[in-house]
Amino acid sequence: MTRQRMAVVTVAMMLCAAGLLATLGAGGTADRETTSLPATPSPGGKPLRVLALGDSVTAGAACGCTAFPAIYGRLLSQRTGVQVTVENRGVSGLDSEGLLRQLDQPAVAKAVGSADVDLITIGANDFGDHHDEVVAASCSRDCVSEELDELSGTLRHILQRIRQLRADRPTTALVTGYWNVFEDGQVARQNFSADGIAATVELTKRVNAVVAAAALAEGATPVDLAGPFQRDDVTELLAPDGDHPNAAGHRLVAQVLLKAGLPAMRSRP
Repeated sequence: MTRQRMAVVTVAMMLCAAGLLATLGAGGTADRETTSLPATPSPGGKPLRVLALGDSVTAGAACGCTAFPAIYGRLLSQRTGVQVTVENRGVSGLDSEGLLRQLDQPAVAKAVGSADVDLITIGANDFGDHHDEVVAASCSRDCVSEELDELSGTLRHILQRIRQLRADRPTTALVTGYWNVFEDGQVARQNFSADGIAATVELTKRVNAVVAAAALAEGATPVDLAGPFQRDDVTELLAPDGDHPNAAGHRLVAQVLLKAGLPAMRSRP
């Protein structure tokens, strides 16, 4: 299905966020809107435009490698059989408020308006002011509650703005969580106490829960990265700073995003 016209896509072709087929509701229609984007190889089909938005993870900081958006674009082209163009607007140090403001920039707004697929990774920098407290295990649950609430509201506004800029044209929005909002792996083990490491894990779980809930509330698709990254020693997937993905980590992010399929953003009630 193209941006100019909508076509019916069978449920069997629909790839959902967890890589599962969409189930049918009582009325015989899919619970999520069927995608308007190719879910299976379609040689000669319309090209797809992918826009990556977010922080230093999206930007590929500390890696010196190809960042995940470009890898995802290649994999998506192989999967769909169509030409895929990727624009990476990731900015190191960007927080959720910064991303919301970024969407008001004419060039970024234009890019969003023309993108069939949005990849969004944002939120970790919202908690930077609490880094030292968290890794020292001196930050109570309440010390980040305000930031969590603000992240929830801002992310929802980001997704609402994307829908507005797309004029409700069929759009896929894949919103990732984090494996850790701060350092992890060997770097964390060398620099933080066991309690400090546990505190970063707890904060990451809370951030990921907020990100997933906000994405779902706006009809977007949350994508879990914590599970895939933490299956083995996460150190093997991280750059020397212990904070950003290395080449293997970026490849993994791209693969996880591909498995999420191309579900269209659900219309708001």
